[in-house]
Amino acid sequence: MPKYLIIPLLLLFGFINTVHAQFGFSHEIGAIVGPVAFQSDYGVRGDAQTNFGNTGFGIGIIHYMNFSYRADCNCYATPTYFNDHFKLRSELSYNKTKLEHYGKWVDDSRNSVFAQQLRAMEGSTSVTNIGMQLEYFPLSIREFSATPGKLAPFASLGAQFSYYKPEAYSTLGPGLGELLEVTPVKYIDGVTNESGTVWSVVASIGTRYKLTVLSDLMIDLRWQYYFSNWVDGLNPNPDVYTENKANDWLVWLNFGYIYYLD
Repeated sequence: MPKYLIIPLLLLFGFINTVHAQFGFSHEIGAIVGPVAFQSDYGVRGDAQTNFGNTGFGIGIIHYMNFSYRADCNCYATPTYFNDHFKLRSELSYNKTKLEHYGKWVDDSRNSVFAQQLRAMEGSTSVTNIGMQLEYFPLSIREFSATPGKLAPFASLGAQFSYYKPEAYSTLGPGLGELLEVTPVKYIDGVTNESGTVWSVVASIGTRYKLTVLSDLMIDLRWQYYFSNWVDGLNPNPDVYTENKANDWLVWLNFGYIYYLD
């Protein structure tokens, strides 16, 4: 695990253990997996080929604090609106996406040096995330927990700390980002293979399906916005190339299985 994530992970586990010791909330654990569409400086924004071409995968482990049920007494908590409609989710996840240019600028009909250099650019980025989200369930959590076959839609909002590792190269040869012979002019001094860390905001909508009293299935559509434009390894001068000024972000459709510990 990247050293940048060790301290946040320890703090997260410490927070969970402290809350559990003081309040006795019950816990849920699970796993998620699904396709990721990464929106970056590769390709053309809003282009269908870009959106479907620059896709990868993501996996993760998740933990929930269930406020409606108390582990210390194996009983339901005194009902309040908060404990019947909110859960706190913590997560450690990883996603990786292969990236290349799609769209009109790399169409086979274009034979310019710029088009050939764009077609030769390839890359990828891998991102390890740790963070928390507060999930809101408009329907009763307590009622859902006791009714196999029931659906529980939800929406969530949170933040994550991420370690990213990009890789960008050209099939024309070395020197991408530095040499005009292999680099489209807009990417001169706008390419890096250095890893880094970044914060992001996460929002999602989804639903759970009550499989058994102690287990759920979940589908979740996530939007994650990174506060950096270097996550993909590309960042052409935003003052000159305004079409690339937006930070990197992704959409992740994940499927999960959740098990109730208490």
